[in-house]
Amino acid sequence: MLLTISTTYNPATDLGFLLHKNPDRLHEKPLNFGRALMAYPEADEKRCTFAMFVEVDPVALVRGKGQARTGLLDQYVNDRPYAASSLMSVAISRALTTALNGRSKSRQELAETPIPLEAKIVPVPARGQEDLAHRLFEPLGYEVTATPHPLVKDNAGWGDSPYITLELYGRARLSDLLSHLYVLVPVLDNRKHYHVDSDEVEKLLAKGEGWLEAHPEKEFIANRYLKRKGRLVREALERLADSADAEEELDEQARDAEEETLEKPLRLHDLRLQAVTRALKETGARRIVDLGCGEGKLIRYLLAEKQFSEIAGVDASLASLERAEKRLHLDTASERVRKRIKLMHGALTYRDRRLDGYDAAALVEVIEHLDPDRLPAMERMVFEFIAPASVVITTPNRDYNVLFEDMPAEKLRHPDHRFEWTRAEFAAWAEPVAERFGYRVTLHPLGEEDPQHGAPSQMAIFERGRPS
Repeated sequence: MLLTISTTYNPATDLGFLLHKNPDRLHEKPLNFGRALMAYPEADEKRCTFAMFVEVDPVALVRGKGQARTGLLDQYVNDRPYAASSLMSVAISRALTTALNGRSKSRQELAETPIPLEAKIVPVPARGQEDLAHRLFEPLGYEVTATPHPLVKDNAGWGDSPYITLELYGRARLSDLLSHLYVLVPVLDNRKHYHVDSDEVEKLLAKGEGWLEAHPEKEFIANRYLKRKGRLVREALERLADSADAEEELDEQARDAEEETLEKPLRLHDLRLQAVTRALKETGARRIVDLGCGEGKLIRYLLAEKQFSEIAGVDASLASLERAEKRLHLDTASERVRKRIKLMHGALTYRDRRLDGYDAAALVEVIEHLDPDRLPAMERMVFEFIAPASVVITTPNRDYNVLFEDMPAEKLRHPDHRFEWTRAEFAAWAEPVAERFGYRVTLHPLGEEDPQHGAPSQMAIFERGRPS
């Protein structure tokens, strides 16, 4: 089985520092089932490719295990030596330990930075599910190519085998790419070559930290990774839910109160929701998705408008969705109201096919909570994958912050904000995004405008296919 990882980061040869493997040498790592051979087929400043060939000794793989339940012959007659599987995950963890853990003695800053990466594994079993590779990797922001291998070469009549060549393209930290491969290659294969116990739950949670809790296929992933062992799967899913909500549930309300107190004299919260509701009505949309819906405050405004036949709320916090359900009184609402509202657990940076087909999307005071290096993933998710006819986005105007009394210079309005944009910075982001994805964008102030510093908040309305 063969794994290659390429980058066009400049200088591309810095990939060697991230992998802790000198491009000028051949490297070998003994494994208890064979060995991993590593080299660089190409290495210059413009492009560098690392290759790891995992050689499996089928005798070493089963030595000392005795007769398997499926019979002694099955231990030797299988695809283990030839196809990427949990053996590839073991090779990644043993041969690329430091890179998998996100450490680099010489280039730590680069190890923490998303860079252009291409990964290719051949062959990979993709058993039992159509478009499985796309469902697993696209929500993580990758462009995915899964090329099936014919069952019989040069004879299409026999159809395709369960094996594919998997190619991934995207911007990511190298450690994230390796973690994704470590977890998801065995999920594609739907088999593991070793006994699964509670230690595997710890491995899944450790390598899935930061992405698995919000993955739309997390239940499917946990089931396959843990070989459908019900107790282990339940434990993993419960802990994933806890990790996703624990920190936010602890102090979310206190942090929100700080921003609301700051903006309350301006009635900005209500003005913002009213403006977004009007903007969505004017688009003519009927099916709306509120991305980052929180406790459902915008949904309450939208629910009052008969024009909207379906309103979906999506949030990464299960605790927020539970509060939204209570604040919207869905437990006592009429059947007609319950049919109009859907609350879904999900993230802004992962593709989610449940969101396909909505007419318009709203992101109200959401994007500033994302790390800047995650914005490209959000942009693709909203404008390329969901691709609604209209998108309404609001965000604070940093120019206005100097007008808030007792607010220290350079302080952000909310402790969880990763950034706050000036009017010029918002325009410099919105206009290229609109052009790249085929939209027209107009920018609007929200709240009373100051002659010098503008309005306290700002709104961008993206529209596809409407004349200028």
